[in-house]
Amino acid sequence: MWLLDVRAVLDRDDIRKAQRKTKVLQQFDAEIAKYAILSHRWGTEIDYDDMNRFMTMDEKDGVEISECDGYQKIIRSCEQAQEDGYCWMWIDTCCIDKRSNAELSEAINSMYRWYHNAQRCYVYLSDVEQSVFPTEQDFGRFVTSNGWPEWFSRGWTLQELIAPKEVTFFNKGWVSLGTKRDLTSTLEIITRIPQEVFRDEEVLRGSDPSKRPSVAQIMSWAADRETTRVEDRAYSLLGLFGVNMPMLYGEGSKAFERLQLEIIRVSSDHSIFAWNTKGQFQEYGTILADDPSC
Repeated sequence: MWLLDVRAVLDRDDIRKAQRKTKVLQQFDAEIAKYAILSHRWGTEIDYDDMNRFMTMDEKDGVEISECDGYQKIIRSCEQAQEDGYCWMWIDTCCIDKRSNAELSEAINSMYRWYHNAQRCYVYLSDVEQSVFPTEQDFGRFVTSNGWPEWFSRGWTLQELIAPKEVTFFNKGWVSLGTKRDLTSTLEIITRIPQEVFRDEEVLRGSDPSKRPSVAQIMSWAADRETTRVEDRAYSLLGLFGVNMPMLYGEGSKAFERLQLEIIRVSSDHSIFAWNTKGQFQEYGTILADDPSC
């Protein structure tokens, strides 16, 4: 995995003088590296190529990037990581070379594990301006996301909430709003995920089926979440079910069919077939659902 050198990013003026002698991104073994990780709602972002080119850009282009909201998010994340004593930072927007299909596929299949292995996850809630975590639905402030911050309505952020051991939430101004441990009861209300999952995500892998959430229950957590690409409704759930599969962007809803087949292959949990409560199968008689909301 590629990680941002926190000191290098924060000392970017010196880096630009050094130009190519200093690397902002370096590769590490995810099982060994100690790093912080960011979870956020995408906006105007800086990608892998931008980060590598930043040191050799002319002054005008460099200013444009440094004033971008995505770049400021990187800076504030690295500042927080440095304050917490971490030298390395992972951010999905700039730590994956998306020009490489192989690297993108590896990243998506490894994403849950990368969040799980992180020392701490910073959740950036860009639409929360108050200095306290929202405890009640507010349809006036969060119109398009069921009355809660938009981060809770996105598909990828489900695993990013569950997988890390330590999670700290921040508002738009990077003021801490509390940790996952502190907010378990509120998080359960927002997400419908039992508090014991927040306390220990290993319950998802437990050998006792009476304590382990069923496949249908986990699917229900993703039912109301949205992704920009239809395929990501399936890809964003790989880690939660402990399965892997190749990425085939362009396959549309077939991605979710493949996900279900992988789950069936490794699990004997028949609740995966409980998606159609009215018993009305699709036109061609398949017993697989189209998406998690079924």
